[in-house]
Amino acid sequence: MTRTMIALLATVGFATTALAQSDMQPSVSASDQDVSNGIVSADAVTAEENGWLVVHRTDSEMKPGPVIGYAPIRAGTTQDVAAILQEEVASGDMLMLMVHSEQGGTATGVFEYTLGATEDGPVRVDDELVMQVITTQ
Repeated sequence: MTRTMIALLATVGFATTALAQSDMQPSVSASDQDVSNGIVSADAVTAEENGWLVVHRTDSEMKPGPVIGYAPIRAGTTQDVAAILQEEVASGDMLMLMVHSEQGGTATGVFEYTLGATEDGPVRVDDELVMQVITTQ
């Protein structure tokens, strides 16, 4: 009886964890920050599956521009996600930190997105991009 109860509780625990992760709303939480060290960070990133935190240039029009950095993310919520910037960013520049998927590409674990492509493309919720815009200091 004890082994059966333990197995049942373990099964319920795994099912609850899977259900909780499937109900997670993708999001990015980040604040304006100093990027003079060549790194931009998100306080937390939530994703339904493994993917990427992608750093796009943007401006007051809030359209995603060129990709200037990215970092892998895990399914669930990851704290303090840091992306190394691949080009210089000046104080006052606006950056869009966006969740991208790991789907559609030809290689798992290789970031393959280019602006407008479908490989490793942006995640949307209710047709809205999952992102946070920050201003560099």
